[in-house]
Amino acid sequence: MVVTLDRGFVFAADLIRQIAVLVVCHFVREDVRDVEHAGLARREVFFGSRPELKSRDVLLVDAVLESGVIQEFLLRRLGESQPRSIRLAVLLDKPARRRVGLELDYFGFRTASKYVWVGYGLAAANGTRCNLRQLSAGGRAASANGGKRRKK
Repeated sequence: MVVTLDRGFVFAADLIRQIAVLVVCHFVREDVRDVEHAGLARREVFFGSRPELKSRDVLLVDAVLESGVIQEFLLRRLGESQPRSIRLAVLLDKPARRRVGLELDYFGFRTASKYVWVGYGLAAANGTRCNLRQLSAGGRAASANGGKRRKK
């Protein structure tokens, strides 16, 4: 099991208790950086060390799937280790925000992209409320225009 930090650890802890076979757990944290190469600015995703996955069944666990960019990148990178199989499990799927053609293997709930969820390891924008025992709608997500309505 490969778990993304900081959001996926509570979901993974509950999930791992339900798996009847021996599980090895590896945690990864993504680091999104703005880089400039040959005068072009772009964002890149970096991850720490890769676990040894050759000929193993791998389950990538994350709490939320929105754009799918980071998960797709991580699935490709983990696939370079030649696992026997690789699957993706998320607690919350927000398909309206998907930017890549990524198919989920397992999900807990499908939800509208307009909601921000807190609790169960997911923090509010100010970093609070991640220790709530239940998953709660913490409000509306900021839209591309900063949450402001367009004037008519």
